[in-house]
Amino acid sequence: MTGWLPQRGAKTVALYTHCNKDGTDISVGEKLLYKSRREQEKQTWQAFFGFFNYEKEGPGVRKDAPEKNAFAAFFDIFFGNFWRLIPVNLFYVLLSLPLLTGGLSTVGITHVTRALARRKHSFGISDCTEIVRKNWKQALGMGVLRLFCFSVLGFAVWFYAFREEGMLGTIGTGICLFLAIVLSMMDLYVWTLMITFRFTMKQLCKNSFRFVFLNFWRNLLCLVLLLPAGALFIVIPFLFPHPFVIFLTAVIYVCVFPGFRFLLTQFCTFPAIRKFIIDPYYAAHPDADIELRRNLGVYVERSDEEETADANDEEDPNAPIFRDR
Repeated sequence: MTGWLPQRGAKTVALYTHCNKDGTDISVGEKLLYKSRREQEKQTWQAFFGFFNYEKEGPGVRKDAPEKNAFAAFFDIFFGNFWRLIPVNLFYVLLSLPLLTGGLSTVGITHVTRALARRKHSFGISDCTEIVRKNWKQALGMGVLRLFCFSVLGFAVWFYAFREEGMLGTIGTGICLFLAIVLSMMDLYVWTLMITFRFTMKQLCKNSFRFVFLNFWRNLLCLVLLLPAGALFIVIPFLFPHPFVIFLTAVIYVCVFPGFRFLLTQFCTFPAIRKFIIDPYYAAHPDADIELRRNLGVYVERSDEEETADANDEEDPNAPIFRDR
């Protein structure tokens, strides 16, 4: 595990709905404030849109239901959370408008889509703002670094493709395009690693680079799916330059594409993160962070005591607020 996990103590997986980034428990006052804020948000959405009622009971999932493949599971989660993702998409786009804050918006929507991909509940915008508040320094720094790298590469591609001729121009353009692909694949991982582990900036870059080649074919598939989908929103207004078409395309892009993009990223990248970081660590530490592992979607067999407690479970006013089964 050397080089993968930071050497800062035994607890490496940090879900901030359970603890602060320094590993300390959230105080009772913070828990009550957290709950109150989410209740207010839920009531606001229900007041404006009756179909945002999350307390309404649905048909549920049968215990003997067959497990869906990744393709079916992705669209099941995406369309099942379609309306819930719209305000998160708007939050992402608005926070991304100042280019220097792109890292803040990215870490926020990554936190929400990671939870949804693991079939865990998310409170949407309030979760975005919470995770941004806790990771703003790293997210802002990584966002600026990403902007700088892609700006330099963009200029280099333009220079070698249009200003240089002959073999030098061809080789330079090819190298720059290869580096752009590598950076794009690194960008698929860095934000999930940032909110899941206590990594430094150097460790985030180093581990993201390793995942480029450890999960290369799935990374390539993710980019192949995302690039045409994103390009479609650029091509359509040029093919049909009608004001209504342009407006409709912009609305669909803002309200749909960010959530689609980051949810797809989770499906393509998290299995590799689990395989190469999470599973090996907990294989060596089987009793560590059991509840956090369940929140990440890592299966942990329930003990007889837990089964008995669930069987006799009733609404307890003194129960922990952040109880996530």
